[in-house]
Amino acid sequence: VQLQASGGGLVQAGGSLRLSCAASGRTFSRYAMGWFRQAPGKEREFVAAISWSGASTYYADSVKGRFTISRDDAKNTVYLQMNSLKPEDTAVYSCAADPWGSSLYQETRSYDYWGQGTQVTVSS
Repeated sequence: VQLQASGGGLVQAGGSLRLSCAASGRTFSRYAMGWFRQAPGKEREFVAAISWSGASTYYADSVKGRFTISRDDAKNTVYLQMNSLKPEDTAVYSCAADPWGSSLYQETRSYDYWGQGTQVTVSS
């Protein structure tokens, strides 16, 4: 599986962005998907995840109520809608695929495939 993230950019605080992660391969619909981010000088951190069916979604406390993860299996794409952005949301955002549906969705080790990342910068 190859993942390609896009949609990042520069936005003012309070603004919105929608990230997309396009996946290759016919088994995308069987994978749980996650978004992670890494700010300069910080470790990669979990942002959001969605189960293979789309029935379950999970969020980091820092983004709950502001970000929404969704998937469109017909397009082999997972999205991250980010609203009410804050300067502390500035980071490189990466998508990842978990073929096994691990319950440890917030752990990077649960994901076998990673995209290259897209930069999100929120100005104050």
